[in-house]
Amino acid sequence: MRFSALSIALSLLAGATPIVSGASWGFSDATITVQSKGAGVGGGFKEKLAENQPLSQAIQLGASDTLKIILTTQEGKSAKRPHQAFLNLKDAGTGLETSFAFAVKESGKGKLELTQKDIPFQLLTASSDLTASLTIASFGSSTPYNKVAFTIKIKRDSGEPISSTEEPIRYGKLPEIHHIFKSDPKSPPKFISVFFTAIVLVALPALLGIWLFLGANVNHLPKALGNSPISHVLFFGSILAMEGIFFMYYTTWNLFQTLPAAAAVGLVTFLGGTRALSEVQERRLVGLR
Repeated sequence: MRFSALSIALSLLAGATPIVSGASWGFSDATITVQSKGAGVGGGFKEKLAENQPLSQAIQLGASDTLKIILTTQEGKSAKRPHQAFLNLKDAGTGLETSFAFAVKESGKGKLELTQKDIPFQLLTASSDLTASLTIASFGSSTPYNKVAFTIKIKRDSGEPISSTEEPIRYGKLPEIHHIFKSDPKSPPKFISVFFTAIVLVALPALLGIWLFLGANVNHLPKALGNSPISHVLFFGSILAMEGIFFMYYTTWNLFQTLPAAAAVGLVTFLGGTRALSEVQERRLVGLR
């Protein structure tokens, strides 16, 4: 009994195998409509599509028409969503071809809408009717479907020009590019530089005169140099050096030459000035003014 049951099961599987492998893709409940803009319900063209027989008459597609296809894709006798479902338009004279994908749900119900704006320029200007075929296929052993369903006759509007495609980009030698760089900054006129330099030079003696007028005490200079000679000399010398760096930057140096020199002199000014000002504070704390 066990042997008989096993034999029956194997026989059923063997018999089912060719049925599955022999399945093929197709469609059912397919309708095609062409609706003009502004036309009422039922005012356009409507026809059913068959799997094995294309439409006998060509479908006219005007400039304001919308072609709509509704169908249900099937694998064998079961409605199913395929991996690919396309409407292919081909010009038999030139061999040019383009494809439009259906929007298919999991239930297999698919829809496609098409207007003249969706069709490439090369097919719109074809001298003969366009052949429309349906392609339905997916992974697996099922036979794909690819047959002619109908033909389309493009009805162009004589008053509306057809926009041509742009010329594609060709990679090759191009004309030489001449770069125009920004001109170097110019220094101000010499008389302006001389004028402000004279103001600075006049201000220094005026500053010394004001110090003397207010009672600046230069008698402590020997004592200051005696208590901290290096710090005072470095502090005063670094100030003069910084002025010299600014002069060099204004005349010949660039920013990359100025910044390292200014950083080095600034460090000397900080260290020397800290000690020099500390010495001045010590004299003032003992009452020397």
